[in-house]
Amino acid sequence: MTLTGPSFLSLQVRDLDRAAAFYETHLGLRRLPVAPPHAVVFGTEPIPFAVREPVPGLDLDAISPRPGSGVALWFHADDAQALHDRLAAADVSILTEPFDGPFGRTFAFADPDGYAVTVHDKV
Repeated sequence: MTLTGPSFLSLQVRDLDRAAAFYETHLGLRRLPVAPPHAVVFGTEPIPFAVREPVPGLDLDAISPRPGSGVALWFHADDAQALHDRLAAADVSILTEPFDGPFGRTFAFADPDGYAVTVHDKV
């Protein structure tokens, strides 16, 4: 038996409509036409990404310092600097300013639920 790697990624969010709109509007992700009623799935490659309602009993506000602490969530963009500039202009919280590193131009921001998301532009 061989584990081949991640095949799906989702974030549990406080407000599904707000989170989905954020990822569509600010990051340009597109919804897939089919998703469970408690989630919005985006057509990201190579791994599908979704936002979903929290599982019963999960209190996102009780997680400190932010949901997802300890997990590194990275997205590739064709122009990380341009995306950073667009997010900063929209008053999205920038956690790490852009820098050049082994993954190209890289920066991190906080989504509406406080998840840290890193963006890079090297393939």
